[in-house]
Amino acid sequence: MKVLLMEDNRAIAKALVHTLTTNGYEVTHCASCEETLRKSGEEFDLMIFDVTLPDGNGFELYGEIRRFNPVPVIFLTASDDENDVLRGFDAGAEDYMTKPFSSRELLARMKRILRRKADGKVVTLGDITWDAERQQVTKSGVPVELTALEYRIFSMLMQNPGHIVTREMILERIWDISGNYVNDNTLTVYIRRIRKKLDTDMLKTVKGVGYRMEAP
Repeated sequence: MKVLLMEDNRAIAKALVHTLTTNGYEVTHCASCEETLRKSGEEFDLMIFDVTLPDGNGFELYGEIRRFNPVPVIFLTASDDENDVLRGFDAGAEDYMTKPFSSRELLARMKRILRRKADGKVVTLGDITWDAERQQVTKSGVPVELTALEYRIFSMLMQNPGHIVTREMILERIWDISGNYVNDNTLTVYIRRIRKKLDTDMLKTVKGVGYRMEAP
């Protein structure tokens, strides 16, 4: 399981990374909102965010990230103010823990969230199924071979069925994944390839905005 940890306190971050890695998690640690945003396009099973960072706010950052990558998040904060707790859940938090906290409690809450998330990792629209656990796309039960970038783009669309994913969101995410410049025309080519490989009209183009996977 892959975890994105955003925590600027070095001592806390070091302790958390040690705890998580010794319990079998693969951890990517970021110490700022800017760094976290750059990494957020990668595949993660769970995010753990401190709320107050030198360059921003964890609530606001997650609100931006979840528009294109709705990974569950646990917020960590020194504040147990009721308004802050409510704000965290309003931002889409799966859980909220105040510092100091028990490592065993954090691990237990993580397992609960990941267990629930595993039950919803398969999305089916019409005759097309996206299985995030197996990283597999099938049409009528037959596997469809997509390149790494094609799969990443298609995953974004299947994570947001019925909703528009803008071209800007996609371009930003596949830039992070590939490390190479991908322009608007290239994205159009990728979409065309995906649509051809899937042989479907469910992948809709919203002119001037982006794309949407729409059930028949």
